[in-house]
Amino acid sequence: MLVEIIGKRNEEKLITTSLQVAEVFEKEHARVLRDIRELSCSEDFRNGNFAKSSYINSQNKKQPMYQITKDGFVLLVMGYTGEKAMKFKEDYIKAFNKMENELRRIYTEHQQWQIEQDKGVVICHILTDTIKMKIADSSHKKFAYPNYTNLIYHTLFNKTAKELEFEYGVKSKENLRDYFIGSDLEKVQSADYN
Repeated sequence: MLVEIIGKRNEEKLITTSLQVAEVFEKEHARVLRDIRELSCSEDFRNGNFAKSSYINSQNKKQPMYQITKDGFVLLVMGYTGEKAMKFKEDYIKAFNKMENELRRIYTEHQQWQIEQDKGVVICHILTDTIKMKIADSSHKKFAYPNYTNLIYHTLFNKTAKELEFEYGVKSKENLRDYFIGSDLEKVQSADYN
């Protein structure tokens, strides 16, 4: 296996070894060791991504090898040629492009969520002011907005605000609407409009 996971829980790192790189890319291990030593990267990068280690060979002798991080691996094999190296480079480019597209999608979704959230804040202020004006003389006016909000939540989600706050893990002084995903936030705002 080219990659393994080392470290304690929540501190795991993906690594490979110079032996595994030699095997997968069909190179002499001595050549891979030399390639690592000859990389013209900074010492900080080298120290953080190529850890000297050893293994016991078939003659029961201790031999040098490196443990290599993902970043070290990428730097090393980007310089390799051949069919397997080219496949790795193409796969790496595809994965990078996929990640870039996903980040763009998340960014766009977040922008849309922020727009909906901002609209919701304005609607809430308008609604609160309207309720205050309509029931200004009532002794129960402080319950009007929470009751109205609970009615919307119960209609849309079959839950009260307290139940939704518990479900989403909303802390004191936080706004439940900040936890809604785009489609749920749109439903709530649509109900506020009507």
